[in-house]
Amino acid sequence: MSAEITFGTDGWRAIIGDDFTYQTLGRVAQGIAEYLLSRGPDPLCVVGYDCRFASEFFAQDVARVLAANGVRSLLFDRASPTQAASWTVIDERAQGAAVVTASHNPYIFNGVKYKPETGSSAPPEVVADLERYINRAGRDQPVERASADHALIQIHDPLPAYLLQVGRMVDLDSLRGAGLRVVHETMHGSGFGYISAALGGGRTTVRELHAERNPFFGGVNPEPIPQNLAPTFAALRDDTFDLCICTDGDADRLGVIDERGAFVDQLHVFALLMRYLVEVRGWRGAVVRSINMTHMADRLGEIYQLPVLEVPVGFKNIAPKMMELDAILGGEESGGFAVRGHIPERDGILVGLLFADMVLRAQKPLSLLLRELAELVGPHAYARHDIHLERDSYSARRVQILDSLNERQPTEIAGQRVDRVRTDDGIKYFLADGSWVLLRASGTEPLIRVYAEASDAEAVEARLQAMEELARLGDGR
Repeated sequence: MSAEITFGTDGWRAIIGDDFTYQTLGRVAQGIAEYLLSRGPDPLCVVGYDCRFASEFFAQDVARVLAANGVRSLLFDRASPTQAASWTVIDERAQGAAVVTASHNPYIFNGVKYKPETGSSAPPEVVADLERYINRAGRDQPVERASADHALIQIHDPLPAYLLQVGRMVDLDSLRGAGLRVVHETMHGSGFGYISAALGGGRTTVRELHAERNPFFGGVNPEPIPQNLAPTFAALRDDTFDLCICTDGDADRLGVIDERGAFVDQLHVFALLMRYLVEVRGWRGAVVRSINMTHMADRLGEIYQLPVLEVPVGFKNIAPKMMELDAILGGEESGGFAVRGHIPERDGILVGLLFADMVLRAQKPLSLLLRELAELVGPHAYARHDIHLERDSYSARRVQILDSLNERQPTEIAGQRVDRVRTDDGIKYFLADGSWVLLRASGTEPLIRVYAEASDAEAVEARLQAMEELARLGDGR
């Protein structure tokens, strides 16, 4: 029996040819089939995939295992955003979705995200059930596979229904006729063609960057953050545009570049989105943010008299709260944002289009909207540092670091008194001046991540360095 398969922050991820093989993928698919059958008769499962190495063949293999178990599937006809699979679950009244993707992880990874009948990330109780079924799959008998042309496997195009839904969330006709100049950095991911399909046919132009398939993602991780966007900045240097929308490997995460070519960090994206939904769209309701997301949201909540809730990282924690409270907005630092009326799940395509609508309705450049935000909530700066660990020793070292920090709680960090501490997802220190710093272990990669938000970049760097030093002491190095 192979090693146990466990889900991280959002699904299972593993190195292709090492832990991610047809054998382990078959166990995952078998477990999903048994889980779906335990929920009711004649289940339907959506099967999507991204642009990674052999993802289309892996997705077909998932559908074959499902069919061998009597589970119907809608197998996508092309690489597509993960949220297109989530919406297809809702639109087709499916019982779940299995998406072959490793999201923003390096090219050596692949994996599977599972979406339940709500289209959201699988909540902890669903993950526990899935892991139980998956880890007993193949124990007593080999995983069976039907033929690729089995009658229970139906090829499906997700784009038309997804675009209809996006059109319910944002006025695409107005955007098409606005004459905006939009750039879509696809990062060789599965979002290619979606922004251009949504905005094409009018005066607005869309220029796609890196839309061709490249399983190596041009040598960078397909995560839309500045250190991975050097080719983007180079391509934009002599261009004139109103907005650049950057999406990750499976297009559910978003990065934004303003008309000056300046990257807008994901914390400011969240605050801008919250202000737009309340002031421009007139929405009222709760906001849900992860512990590593901006406290600008809290300040806006005070101004607008809206509740803002802080939950552990991951949409498996954000989505349940959004559904419980009918929240208008949910988000996390990694660029995942969800809005009410859609799916309680990240959608980099839709939120990118909402930013285009934001610029159009304001009749102001995005850089000016950022300045107005700072005038409203005060200056905020943010940064994240990643501490890379060896994969083989990651589990032991992360436990050692976190246990050491819990045992030796500092009373001050970077000269600021620690007012309170949160320890349910890493360790977050709330400091006397309103700033914060967080250390947590990644749920998808062998990384310890350190985050900080303060009034300026110098203060952020001081908090990051202080926290990294505490982590090194905890690691005994």
